[in-house]
Amino acid sequence: MKINIKRIDDDFGMEAVNEDGNTLLMDSAPDIGGKGTGMRPMQLLLAAVGGCSAIDVILILKKQKQIIKSFEVEVDGEREKIEDYNLFRDICLHFKIKGKVDVDKAERQLNYLLKNIARYLKH
Repeated sequence: MKINIKRIDDDFGMEAVNEDGNTLLMDSAPDIGGKGTGMRPMQLLLAAVGGCSAIDVILILKKQKQIIKSFEVEVDGEREKIEDYNLFRDICLHFKIKGKVDVDKAERQLNYLLKNIARYLKH
């Protein structure tokens, strides 16, 4: 897997391109000189956690023949400043699943997923 990131303006605007040619824009916050023309990298980390989790859950529920009418993940990250760095202290994922979905199967899959994420982040 490879991503190429190129600066596209005189400030912090950047474009990321994957091997398939898909792109996304990144920028910094206006308070440090960005223009707000794209998502900030820390926001992309939250989006990646939510997106990866969503794909895993949807994949398993589809294999279990569950019918998903709508699926949303709200990801909230609480940041903490340590010296000159901003880190995530907590990340909370809130899943909203509608359709003909067995609640027990969905809860089991979500609990399994979150345990694996927590175990991975501790390493």
